[in-house]
Amino acid sequence: MTTPAGSTPGSGRPDGTADTSRRTQPGRRVAVAAVRDEPITADECAEAVGDDAAGAVVTFGGVVRNHDGGRAVSAIEYVAHPAAGQVVAQVAADLAVRFPVDAVAVVHRVGTLAVGDVALAVAVSAAHRAEAFAAAAELVEEVKRRLPVWKRQVFPDGGHEWTGSA
Repeated sequence: MTTPAGSTPGSGRPDGTADTSRRTQPGRRVAVAAVRDEPITADECAEAVGDDAAGAVVTFGGVVRNHDGGRAVSAIEYVAHPAAGQVVAQVAADLAVRFPVDAVAVVHRVGTLAVGDVALAVAVSAAHRAEAFAAAAELVEEVKRRLPVWKRQVFPDGGHEWTGSA
């Protein structure tokens, strides 16, 4: 379990002290946690995490790039285990407990994606930017570590390569 550098779990403050600027406790709401085959955007996740107590919303869009390991890539296909939706929901819930966030949203796309398509969209709202940035970064890492999704990279020459979890 990681928390923002130098803080205690749930505090979000670098020195481990309580956040006295808040009028209420963090909402710790999971707004969206899904695996789906339709296009996604970080903006839709940002809209989902809106909260009047949040002074920061951090987004991340993991985009299909045109290269990997020195080879050109023309597309990526993601295939998910049937339990992937439950896993991403648990990842989001675990993060919301560990970080003082108001809300989190995370969506991983499956199916065939073209270069430039968003494969992973994340948004986190929190009272302060440090909390939001730390939680968003951890959410991306935990999804990559725990989500049972496999990736098939398609190369311009017609070849392809399967890799483990995305």
